[in-house]
Amino acid sequence: MFGDFLIKSFSKNVGIDLGTSTTLVYVKGRKLVLYEPSVVAFGDNGNKIMAVGEDAKKMIGRTPKGTSTIRPLKEGVIADFDITAEMIKYFIGKVHIPNRFIKPSVIICVPSGVTEVEKRAVSEVAYKCGARKVFLIDETIAAAIGVDLPIFEPMGNMVLDIGGGTSEVAVISLGGIVVSEISQVAGDYINEEIIKYIKRKHNLYVGELTAEDIKLNLSKKDGEGEDSYYEIKGRDRVSGLPKIINMSIDELREALAESIRIIASIVKIALEKTPPELVADIVDKGIIMTGGGSMLIGLAELLQEEIGIPTFIASKPVYCVINGIGKIIENHDFYRRVLVNLHKGA
Repeated sequence: MFGDFLIKSFSKNVGIDLGTSTTLVYVKGRKLVLYEPSVVAFGDNGNKIMAVGEDAKKMIGRTPKGTSTIRPLKEGVIADFDITAEMIKYFIGKVHIPNRFIKPSVIICVPSGVTEVEKRAVSEVAYKCGARKVFLIDETIAAAIGVDLPIFEPMGNMVLDIGGGTSEVAVISLGGIVVSEISQVAGDYINEEIIKYIKRKHNLYVGELTAEDIKLNLSKKDGEGEDSYYEIKGRDRVSGLPKIINMSIDELREALAESIRIIASIVKIALEKTPPELVADIVDKGIIMTGGGSMLIGLAELLQEEIGIPTFIASKPVYCVINGIGKIIENHDFYRRVLVNLHKGA
């Protein structure tokens, strides 16, 4: 018992928002300590890790022969077990002082729609990286905690979290998810739609980083106005030569229209499945949007127009999930019931 007390007293509990696009890490007592892209760069024909995180992201679309960049997570779940393990190990190594006697307890968020096999894969990765104990939490519950929703009360709380790999909507009451819907139409999908739109409308090839930059600029309110244009650089589809075009902000929004409609549709489906009493609560309280994708211009307004329920974007939506995980770490006993430990007795 005294040994357990020492471990709890001196080990650093770590929280990880393991996202398809970005990974955020929270350490007990130190708060948010890492915000890095979920990217790994390999050299020597895939036999050697060259860079992880921000340094690896800079290499996307710019690598020579024998070098490649990989996103080890796809649509919110692990696509490559070994590379994900190496990435997490690298991130934890940046924020946690290694000690062969004391290992961290780790909390990782997962989409609510993942299977037990996928949950176990996430858990195994953390254990492989040296975790003492691993707990999982549903992403939407972590987001709800991050924005201070009363999730343990007998009332409906609706959260729409739009990340890189998935858009997920959930109705939460009494500490659990009553209804949830998930779609792969999210940040990465929107990047692909932007690339396709520019290729189809302007015969211009642009890369992944350019598309993401366009999306981020469309999340800024200062770009509004009929005369607002965005300069886009790429390769002409016909001549193969470099080319620069100017696209209006309204035209770029058109490229996202279908994606936004799909996201709105999963909210409608979730509401149709929600018990009437909880719907009444949601009508009164509104829908809270979290995640980087929630900042897309026009999304909140479109949802409110189509659904007829007030829709609000959380303050600093990118950090809602990791902030929720941080609150759980700092008050573990209070939030214990929302955590899942697949390895009993670990």
